[in-house]
Amino acid sequence: LITPKAPKFTDAERHAELAKRRAAVAAKMADKSMLILFSAEPKLYTNDVDYVYRQENNLYYLTALKQDGATFVMTKNGDVVTETLFLPKRVPLREAWEGKMYSREQATNISGVKSLVDSSERDAFFQALKEKKGFASKEGVSIASGQDTLYMLLPAAPQDGNGMREYGAEHNFSKELSGYKVENARTIFAELRQIKSPYELKLLQHAVDISNEAHMRAMATVGRAAWEYEVHAELEYTFRRRNADFWGYPSIVGCGPNATTLHYVESQSPVKKGDVMLIDAAAEYEHYTADITRTFPVSGKFTKEQAEIYQIVYDAQEAVAKATKPGVSFGALNTIARETINEGLFKLGLVTDKKSQQVGYWFIHGLGHWLGMNVHDVSKRGAMLAPGMVFTNEPGIYIREDALDNLPDTPENKAFKETVRPAFEKYKNIGVR
Repeated sequence: LITPKAPKFTDAERHAELAKRRAAVAAKMADKSMLILFSAEPKLYTNDVDYVYRQENNLYYLTALKQDGATFVMTKNGDVVTETLFLPKRVPLREAWEGKMYSREQATNISGVKSLVDSSERDAFFQALKEKKGFASKEGVSIASGQDTLYMLLPAAPQDGNGMREYGAEHNFSKELSGYKVENARTIFAELRQIKSPYELKLLQHAVDISNEAHMRAMATVGRAAWEYEVHAELEYTFRRRNADFWGYPSIVGCGPNATTLHYVESQSPVKKGDVMLIDAAAEYEHYTADITRTFPVSGKFTKEQAEIYQIVYDAQEAVAKATKPGVSFGALNTIARETINEGLFKLGLVTDKKSQQVGYWFIHGLGHWLGMNVHDVSKRGAMLAPGMVFTNEPGIYIREDALDNLPDTPENKAFKETVRPAFEKYKNIGVR
């Protein structure tokens, strides 16, 4: 198996791509406004050990810089747009422990941003911002005042738990500001990032290529694997061997009943002939992640019951693929998948009323999701399919062993369970996505 080589871009190509993105963001900003992006905070794994650092997506989207401690500021006043990057100075002792930091020349060469200020002056800039004054760095870099609107990455609401974890520092800083209209920049980035440029698609395709190879190698080794973790290891070995940044999400390797758990990540059960293996795993490359799920028989041949469930899921996937074109809504594709699975399960006796919601007992998630810098990528709500959008097509059926036992105790459910029990006993513990 040979994965195509990673895409290579010249400095000029990268600068042009990043400049185009920054210009698109500026075009959506109000006049007399400022955008402030913080880099991601390092996250603690335990004691004095951090998780592998990953840059905040939107700052990376505009600068391609991976270092922590950076802050990007863009102002818009009429037709004049300025770009300033606050960046830590190189510290030899830190570099001795943690590796090279960006020099100013390297940061400019990567990002194309030419106006740089030492990050030690960021607090002075923030204070000037609070006082609605202009800022001038010690080296003479100026950021003018007079903005009415500030754009920052903020949680959707205080009860947005994920947003508060990712953008807590921005949320707290926004509360210190007065005299400005503070807007959530996430809506701007969600719309722009939903349409991938040819540059982005090349990176995403490489993440997919790496992931394809990993899946095929896992399939090739599953016949001699005794444990799920052996198959899991083959996947992530391939990611690293192909120089992926990381996985895009924790790898899911579930054999037999474990295939019915959507986010099963333990990989601690035996691999048994006669069972199906469900693998949901993908690599991330240069901040773009793939997302691939495949289900196959460990022994190389499905049982009759496994094949029947697999065929329904396959038919749903193919029906969605056939209907995919610009102008179609994602909701319409989801309906196609759901109706295809509903019809198939009705024929198997696992659904007794096609007009009911019974299909939801077995197809317990939606069709898929947008894909890009996040595995569940950002999007503009209600957007119709358009060229450059990328989404996952991953219908699924999960016949969990305790599914009937966990249904609410109602007369309708009691009748349903009695009717489907024979079919359920035939198909239980089969999961296909």
